[in-house]
Amino acid sequence: MRKDNVVIIGMPASGKTTVGNALAKRLNCAFIDTDAVIKEKTASTLQKLIADNGIDGFLDIESGIISAIEPARRTVISTGGSAIYREPAIEHLRSIGRIVYLRAGEEELYERLHHPEERGVVIGENMSFHDLYIERAPLYERYADVIIDEDGKHYGQIVDELVRLFKR
Repeated sequence: MRKDNVVIIGMPASGKTTVGNALAKRLNCAFIDTDAVIKEKTASTLQKLIADNGIDGFLDIESGIISAIEPARRTVISTGGSAIYREPAIEHLRSIGRIVYLRAGEEELYERLHHPEERGVVIGENMSFHDLYIERAPLYERYADVIIDEDGKHYGQIVDELVRLFKR
């Protein structure tokens, strides 16, 4: 398995896609957004997949698709925020790359997110954003090889930090 890939995890609205895309360009490598792959493979939106299959069904679909990703060359992979919920998916990602957790404060993320239901965020019916943050933060930290604190930084500064870590 190739370990020269960079896998980005984090909460919804943490900038995984924005940072990942910019990092891939700076490192002159490929970019994969797992949410986009899920949409392409299922011909559906994340919101519809969650509505039609329930949260557990969606997580199973997501895990299956992520577990099948095999980058052909050095790649930056941006995941959906829920990728950490299924062991096969996160273990596969760990086997093919170094995992970077983009950590931002709860208030900052909440301000960026606005309407979680419109973004296909996997969140239980009676769960608040605070509950989601408290549930996920320890999981991201557990799986991360590298943690990048975002608070007070522009995404360009975050990309610069990652370039310094991964440029070869």
